[in-house]
Amino acid sequence: MSKISEKIKLIFGDKSLRTRILFVLGILAISRLFSIIPIPGIDTLRLQSLFSGSEFLNLLNIFSGGGLSNLSIVMLGVGPYITASIIMQLMTVMVPKLKALYQEEGEAGRRRFTQYSRMLTVPLAIIQGYAFIKILQGQNILPQLSLNVLLVDILVIVAGSMLLMWLGELITEFGVGNGVSLIIFAGIVSQLPTVVSQLLFTFDPAQIPIYLASLAVALLVTFGVVVVTEAERPIPITYAKQVRGGRTYGGLSTYLPLRVNQAGVIPIIFALSILLFPQMIFQFLGQSSVAAIAATSKFALSLLANTWFYTSAYFVLVFLFTYFYTAVTFDPDSIATNLQKSGAFVPGVRPGDATSEYISRVLTRLTLVGALFLGAIAVLPLILRSITGIQSLAIGGTALLIVVSVVIDLVKKVDAQISAREY
Repeated sequence: MSKISEKIKLIFGDKSLRTRILFVLGILAISRLFSIIPIPGIDTLRLQSLFSGSEFLNLLNIFSGGGLSNLSIVMLGVGPYITASIIMQLMTVMVPKLKALYQEEGEAGRRRFTQYSRMLTVPLAIIQGYAFIKILQGQNILPQLSLNVLLVDILVIVAGSMLLMWLGELITEFGVGNGVSLIIFAGIVSQLPTVVSQLLFTFDPAQIPIYLASLAVALLVTFGVVVVTEAERPIPITYAKQVRGGRTYGGLSTYLPLRVNQAGVIPIIFALSILLFPQMIFQFLGQSSVAAIAATSKFALSLLANTWFYTSAYFVLVFLFTYFYTAVTFDPDSIATNLQKSGAFVPGVRPGDATSEYISRVLTRLTLVGALFLGAIAVLPLILRSITGIQSLAIGGTALLIVVSVVIDLVKKVDAQISAREY
């Protein structure tokens, strides 16, 4: 406790760090304020009944920061921006120029890459906003709108999504931590009082063993996520000795840390976005007057509604995205080149291509462990839900993964700020 209190004193004792944290809290408060401003003409009772029976909408609500459950002006949240980022990351595999822009052209290249993601967010937000309004009209939650009103509503929804994206980038630039992740985190945490109150009002003494088992699983998931996130495999590095002007330099030994879960929580967010976006499109196409399109959409929705198919697809996507994101963000070739330029080498491994292959081989094995763990933890709540019948487990598991990972990342960023100021 003494170490924690000392760290808190250091945080709030440093003016710059205190300003950053207060800035983050202020932006998050603004985002929560926008999430409670609803668009007009909502049937609240129908909306509540729709959310109570839809896992799809509850998962989508996580990415909206809780704004979707109120049909607020930021109902889409950062979902379109996340989807745009995924598409751009996938494009780096198919378009070499984009890969070079992201990995080789430094900070300026990444800024341009991010700008392309922002531009792609606008058409995706328009598509998602229009599709979601039509879905709500089909459920009689929203009345039929004239063309002018429909266009205004879509404009407001798109503007709300772009506003949240901008607020997230402000947090990343002027605050502490990843802004988009923190907005999602704030939305999840803001729903805790509602979840607790629902559990208290619907408490059934006969289900106490199930509640205790769910609590134990949540603690195990939290512990597992922390352990795997912090776990790393050190690769020994030695610097060659150099003689300059009669003095000897180098000869030091250090290590290159490779994390078991290099991608963090990103694969979970990517996988959920890939699963949610087609569901929204199929929900919209299911109301089509063309029989073939409606039938195909209903078949796809029924397939996605199958617990075991959904769970399998979720696991595979998390597994693949863990490898994909690691490959995009970590380049063994550049690491090997930099080591060679600085006169460093891995003992027993030749510099250059051999070092790159060695690092790549170790990273592949580590990522296998991280991907299997992350996929298993992601689908575990879905499996428990199918066994126990408690619908909130699937949502709680996904939210727990995101919350734990975001908190770990935030603590590391704060520690880094403190260490930099101490030096």
